[in-house]
Amino acid sequence: MSLTNEVLPGVSVILPILNEERDLAQSIGAILKQDYPSEFEVILALGPSKDRTTQIAEELAKSDSRVILVSNPTGRTANGLNLAIEKSRYPIISRIDGHAEISNTYLREAVSILQRTGAVNVGGIMAAVGKSKFERAVATAMRSKLGVGASRFHTGGGAGPADTVYLGTFLKKALIAAGGYDERFTRAQDWELNYRLRSKGGIVWFDPSLLVTYRPRSSVRTLAKQYFQYGTWRRAVTRQHKGTVNFRYLAPAILVIGTLLSLATGFLLNPIFLALPATYLVLLILGSFVIGKSLSEKFILPIVLLTMHFVWGMGFVLSPKNLITEGLISEEE
Repeated sequence: MSLTNEVLPGVSVILPILNEERDLAQSIGAILKQDYPSEFEVILALGPSKDRTTQIAEELAKSDSRVILVSNPTGRTANGLNLAIEKSRYPIISRIDGHAEISNTYLREAVSILQRTGAVNVGGIMAAVGKSKFERAVATAMRSKLGVGASRFHTGGGAGPADTVYLGTFLKKALIAAGGYDERFTRAQDWELNYRLRSKGGIVWFDPSLLVTYRPRSSVRTLAKQYFQYGTWRRAVTRQHKGTVNFRYLAPAILVIGTLLSLATGFLLNPIFLALPATYLVLLILGSFVIGKSLSEKFILPIVLLTMHFVWGMGFVLSPKNLITEGLISEEE
């Protein structure tokens, strides 16, 4: 099918924004440079940031009429996305984050894939790229099976139907029919939405050609907070939608429980039980030296991987049963 104005509909690009001073201008600049032969708008749902994010967003809106600002008083991602969808004018919704960057052909390719596959949502790879030594180590971990398991939107794979994708470009009518984003979810709102889209018969399509550059967390503290929330809210999804858990999600929780039991029995009963955590640490160090791209990465990666595995698992294990109805965890870093 020819990519012309007649066949490509308008696109509303939506972004939930909170404390994105570091990356916002670069992220929006990449969107505005899109090689897209039809109309598109960029809607920023602005939360109550503590840095210069709001000022930067206002300057961007003044310099380009395609940038539209919407107030998101709660600062929560799902709320902001729904507010942006409500404000949107076009039949295609493309979700991007304020610390992500897309290529100048991203919208053209995403809409083309939507049309070609008949999917209701398409997405690709969360291509983590760091700038500092720590960020680069996190990026390597996030793009390796040692760090995140066999997750196609992290590590790649063949194009085809998927449970979920990173961010996503949606048919607006399907998004609205599914009820939009569930505002009870602080994290995992993408996975939960894609589950509802699939349960209504829609196809969620992964295509590795859709690359989104992602800037990882810059410290152990912020990485730990991120992964604790990932584990906490992934458990909430499994409670909300029975039968959605698999071994990849259970593995970190099993690791945490097994390690704690091994340490307790090793110190209280017999040192032989310390073999399990010792073996894990050895494998983690060896794996880090294999996947590390530089000497600094090889030494930082064990800390990064340990944080990702254990903190995600702790979040999953400690996730409260009433999290969706009562527990609103802050999204601030």
